[in-house]
Amino acid sequence: MPQAPADYQTRYPIDFGDIDAAVQQTVVQLYGADGVKSRGILYMPPNRTPRTAVFMAHPRGDFFQHYSIPYWVEAGFAAFAQNTRYLNNDSMMLHENLLIDLAAGTRFLREERGFDHIVMLGNSGGGSLFAYYDAEARKPKGSRAAAPPGGGPPDLNNFELPPAGGFIVLAAHPGQGKVLMGSLDPAVVDEHDPLASDPALEMYDERNGFKSPPAESRYDREWLRQYRASQRARVARIDAIAGRHIEEARNGRAASRADGFAAQPAEYRNFMQRRMMAPRIMLVYRTLANPNYHDLTLEPSERVLGSIFAARPDLFNYHAFGLGHVVTPDAWLSTWSGLSSYANLERNLPQVTVPTLVVGANADQDIFLSDVRTEFELSGASDKRLEFIEGADHFMRAGGTKAQADPRPRLMNLLTEWTRERFPA
Repeated sequence: MPQAPADYQTRYPIDFGDIDAAVQQTVVQLYGADGVKSRGILYMPPNRTPRTAVFMAHPRGDFFQHYSIPYWVEAGFAAFAQNTRYLNNDSMMLHENLLIDLAAGTRFLREERGFDHIVMLGNSGGGSLFAYYDAEARKPKGSRAAAPPGGGPPDLNNFELPPAGGFIVLAAHPGQGKVLMGSLDPAVVDEHDPLASDPALEMYDERNGFKSPPAESRYDREWLRQYRASQRARVARIDAIAGRHIEEARNGRAASRADGFAAQPAEYRNFMQRRMMAPRIMLVYRTLANPNYHDLTLEPSERVLGSIFAARPDLFNYHAFGLGHVVTPDAWLSTWSGLSSYANLERNLPQVTVPTLVVGANADQDIFLSDVRTEFELSGASDKRLEFIEGADHFMRAGGTKAQADPRPRLMNLLTEWTRERFPA
């Protein structure tokens, strides 16, 4: 087997480097109940059939080589990594469709492979995804989300959502919309112009406390309160824009289905049929502007300046690449809106009652220690545990002000032992 480069953790922070060639690997094609395909890889220990499978997925990330997989298999568990229908594509992502993908993965593990126990591993964005899934799975049909926030299909009451038996919340953010709202730049005054800015709300302005790295910034607490309120206000404005676009498409569909539509002039029919296709793509500029990135007195931890996305957020905030930059109106409301999305831990974790382990990384630059503690408090499980990994960044690599040897063996010893105590391998 080819050997991973020595710097693989830097270049590929989610992936494992190498795995024992004797590990059984099975590529699985999964079909959701709506007919849409996703894919998975099932990793099995050599020469034994485990009773417990650890199931990991991310809304858009590639978890096929998640760094935890070799540790799970070595400990005697099966590991199942699923890549969803929206792999590397959050522009059109409806979290409600993702739940249909997870249901297909769960059915495969339980019905086709016969595992007695399934433990959900919700890492990073997978935490809010699995919490949403399990919360909906445990509701009786008729009380689940009947539509995404923007309306339309899927109605989750029409689908079987088999539940799992345990939940590991690993370096998980409160929800993609919640984390974006915390880093959305409220100084933007024109959604069509990335440089149109209100200087009074500009966190990268020295008059408001900013200092260019490596110096630390200091932001006034009263200014911060206004800043956070303005972030919410910008989300609400974008929500309203998305709602108007969705209503345009809805009006086009209604007109196209109205009696007498076929008798209308061709120009009118063409316009309405095109309008119903919702041809609106939203651009959301400047989404890397969380004051916590530059002022380390906010949310004190072991972290260093910067974000998991860039060492210089003050520059990367204006980059073409970033969270939620290019989205459909429906995807914005379902995934990226901190006000409208249902895929958030505050809404869903209280309804997840299976044994739950919540783990944070002390040097994480985007999921803060208070987020992790709040997740533990929100958990509806009676059997729940909270742990922090010292000297670890978001990807559980050595990082921060107290960096030490590779934290992953320490992390995985915790995860495998917690799992083994509750679910026999």
